[in-house]
Amino acid sequence: MFSKYTFLFFILPISLFAQNPDFRNPQGGTRFSFGVEKMRTASITSGDIDADGDADIIIANGRHWTASNEVFLNNGKGGFTVSYDLGFYQSTSYAAEVGDLDGDGDLDIAVGNDKAPNRLFFNNGKGEFVEGKKFGKLYSNTRNIALADLDQDGDLDIFITNRGEVNEICINDGKGNFKEVRNFGESDDSTIDVEIFDIDKDGDEDLILANRDGGQNYIYLNDQMNFEKKIPFGTGKDETRSVAIADINNDGWSDLILVNIGESNSICFGDASMTFKNKLELDTVQDASFSLDVADYDQDGDIDILVGNSGEPNRIYQNLGDGKSFKMMLMSSQEFDTYDIRFVDLNQDGYMDVVEANSKEVNLYYINRVGKRK
Repeated sequence: MFSKYTFLFFILPISLFAQNPDFRNPQGGTRFSFGVEKMRTASITSGDIDADGDADIIIANGRHWTASNEVFLNNGKGGFTVSYDLGFYQSTSYAAEVGDLDGDGDLDIAVGNDKAPNRLFFNNGKGEFVEGKKFGKLYSNTRNIALADLDQDGDLDIFITNRGEVNEICINDGKGNFKEVRNFGESDDSTIDVEIFDIDKDGDEDLILANRDGGQNYIYLNDQMNFEKKIPFGTGKDETRSVAIADINNDGWSDLILVNIGESNSICFGDASMTFKNKLELDTVQDASFSLDVADYDQDGDIDILVGNSGEPNRIYQNLGDGKSFKMMLMSSQEFDTYDIRFVDLNQDGYMDVVEANSKEVNLYYINRVGKRK
C-alpha cells in the first residue's frame, strides 16, 4: 500500500463579507485540505472503510482524463495524515460510492468512469482493496452511480447514470457480481444525478433522476422492479445537476431540492398528491450549481441545504424553521469548480462538517463549530 501525506496549511483571511462563523474555513485563517494536489476531482464520499469507527474519505479523480483515485484515512479527530491511491490503474472517474457489495460486513467501493470500464474494489476488512470484476457497459458516458437494494433481495444493486445514453441497473447476485444489466430510461437521456428513496412510502426504493440538456426530471416509482409510473418535477426544461430529498418544511412529506445551471435553485414540496407542483425558489441567484447535500448542520430540528457552485462561492442555506425562509451564508469566498459537496461528521462530535470536491483545485474540508459555541 503506497502512503503519502496530506498537509494542513495556512492562508490569510480573505474577506469579512464571506466569513461563515459556523465553520472553521479560510476566513478563520486556517484551511484544511485533502492533500495539496490540484486534481480534476468529480466526486467525494465517506465511509468507515478501515473499521476503526470514524469516517474516511474516498475521492474520484479524472473526469475525461485519467488520474488516480484516492483514499484518505481519518485519524479519529478529523485529521487525514495518511492516504493512498485506489487500485493500480488510473481512470476517468466521475463517481465513487461505498457499500457492502459482497455481503462480508465491510465497505467496498464502486467507481463510475467516463468512456471506460466501471470498476469494483473489495475490502479485506482492514481498508485494503482488491480490484474485482467490472460492472455495467464498458464505454458509457457515466456521470454518477448510486447503491441500493432495488429488487429487495437483501443486497446492494448499482444504478448508473449516463449522459446522453440510456441509464443502467446492475443487479447484484449477493456476492458482488453484477452480470445482469438492465437498461433504464431512453437512449437520449442526459441523467447527471440520481437519488434512491422510498418516496411513495410503499416499502420499496424509488428513483429520482436529475437531467441536463433541457430534459425533464422524473421520479420513477418502483413496483417490483417495474418503473413504468413516473412523476415529472421541475420546469420540464431544467439544466439540473443534482437533486436531494428531505422533509424541508417538517410536514411529514419528502421534498425535492434541485440545483441548476443558469437558473435559480429550487425546492419542490411534496404532499399527499405526489405532484411536487408547489415550488419555491431557494434564491434569485442564477449560478452554475453543480452539487448539493442536506442535513441539520446546526441541530435546531430542521434540514439545511448545502450547495456547491462552479465559478461562484459555495453556499449554505440555514433553514429558519418553516422550510420557506433561509439565511444564506458563504462557505468561503473561493470561486472553485465544486463538482461534489457533502455533509459528514469528520471529528465525531455529533455535528456535520463539510467536504468539498474541486476540479483543478485542492479538495477542502470545513469543521463545524456550532457545537463548541453551545
